[in-house]
Amino acid sequence: MSSSVDGKPVDEKEFVSAIARAFAVLEAFDQDHVSMTLSAVAARTGLSPATVRRCLYTLSVLGYIRQNGRQFTLGARILALSSSYLRSNQIEEFIVPELQQLVDVFGDAASVAVLDDAHVFYLAHVSRQNAVRPVASVGVRYPAHATSLGKVLLAFASADIQNRYLARAPFERLTDRTITEGSELVQVLKTVKRDGYALAIDELDYGIASLAVPIHDADGNVVAAINSSGYSGRQTGEMLVEKRLARLQQCARNVSSKLARYPNLVQSALRPPHL
Repeated sequence: MSSSVDGKPVDEKEFVSAIARAFAVLEAFDQDHVSMTLSAVAARTGLSPATVRRCLYTLSVLGYIRQNGRQFTLGARILALSSSYLRSNQIEEFIVPELQQLVDVFGDAASVAVLDDAHVFYLAHVSRQNAVRPVASVGVRYPAHATSLGKVLLAFASADIQNRYLARAPFERLTDRTITEGSELVQVLKTVKRDGYALAIDELDYGIASLAVPIHDADGNVVAAINSSGYSGRQTGEMLVEKRLARLQQCARNVSSKLARYPNLVQSALRPPHL
């Protein structure tokens, strides 16, 4: 017997629901939900309070959750999972130097991300800026439709992935510049695929201007995106394209070349997304 989770088919005989629930509890915590009560976690995950209580207890025993009175937070041991991932996939060795190069030349910030459901998921990030919000960092997820990274990843995704994403429209409006209508996003994605780059100016948040291009695997498939971003009060879209596009494209080619030599990085970290 089979069913689906987030649109992905699963074999119920092999699928361990308890593990899935535990990860749902862990993923409920983010920068906007640093500390929560049991009932808040239940509301965020849609799980029953009894299930959440057992998950929180087990995770706290293992060190992944800490409890202070009625409040729960992530424990420091959660870092072991992310650090092992970064080391095993050589992200810091292969990707971070390219981002550092962009920051050394232009200042501001640079990131690499993949598509994760309806969001972009940051695999690597280097920044000189401290004042721009929201803050980008490794592991952070933002709505794909409002980011240059997301536009690139959606533009080069399969028709099936695009259609499932567009079925979510209208999208969340984060600023008055955010694209919310599916028909408008379709046109933007066509332009992105034609031009090979995407811009997002004040769409995720006011003050953020970003330019992104695709990263390819050895077979030419787009598996990730890389961007360079700055303060929109100083950088227009035209300025980003004129001053940064060529360098950004070269960094993308450098990463793509490394991926061709180390295909395990594609398989483990940059696998084609499933929405």
